[in-house]
Amino acid sequence: MKKICVIDGQGGGIGAAVIKRIKEKFGEGVEIIALGTNAIATANMLKAHANKGASGENAIVRTVLSADVIIGSISIILPHGMMGEVTPKMAEAVACSRAKKVLIPLLKEDIIIVGSEYAPLPHLIEEVMEKYL
Repeated sequence: MKKICVIDGQGGGIGAAVIKRIKEKFGEGVEIIALGTNAIATANMLKAHANKGASGENAIVRTVLSADVIIGSISIILPHGMMGEVTPKMAEAVACSRAKKVLIPLLKEDIIIVGSEYAPLPHLIEEVMEKYL
């Protein structure tokens, strides 16, 4: 069974939306692990029906080692991303994981990704479903 880690922080809204859509498409055919940079984000992703959830730096660093796919905003590979919630260890673990990384180009940091166009979150999630899962 494919193991998909969804990583989010702050309120977990992006992660919850992604998880909800994955569940609609694949049902119980995949294992979804909600990894929150904080407990609130994890709780909201679990409400979206992730199979498991964990919070914090060590949980993220250890769990991404065994993932097949990691999904989150591009901030999950930026040290100090998400207003400091992504630690350097978290960013390094995600970036170095052998898992396929599907990064949603939503940035609140002062970074511009050339070649990516603004699109509403629901459109970006549909692109993830159609092209990458």
